[in-house]
Amino acid sequence: MFKEKILALIETTLEENPSIFLIDFTVGPSNKINIILDGDNGVALKDCVAFSRAIENNLDREEEDFSLEVASAGATSPMVMPRQYKKNIGRELEVRSQGVKFEGKLTEATDQGITLEWKAREPKPIGKGKVTVQKKQEFVFSDIEEAKVIIKF
Repeated sequence: MFKEKILALIETTLEENPSIFLIDFTVGPSNKINIILDGDNGVALKDCVAFSRAIENNLDREEEDFSLEVASAGATSPMVMPRQYKKNIGRELEVRSQGVKFEGKLTEATDQGITLEWKAREPKPIGKGKVTVQKKQEFVFSDIEEAKVIIKF
């Protein structure tokens, strides 16, 4: 009952903020509520505050005591939803698929999967030395074990 009430408050707030989406929601021991958000244009502090207020103002601590944490998905957190990939087109990703790691630029994201592109040095087909070639790999979401944005400084 308590969890369903919180979920309904989250869904109402999501409808009011269409660029924000829910990544994770848990209610742990002693009613510790944990909400992780992401957004098409990132998540600002004001977005977290809006969700926090929507929940706090509609729950009665006299009825049921709780603690609440609303946060944005971290920059180094793995992506878990297709919508997260779409907002990161053009960025460098590290993708682990079937035990193999790939690094490249995310060039396409659909509802079924993604496309990564990168340059690699390979031996020349004829003669000695190496040549730079353009590589392209498509991944369906079910084959992606983990994908993260590579942060470069």
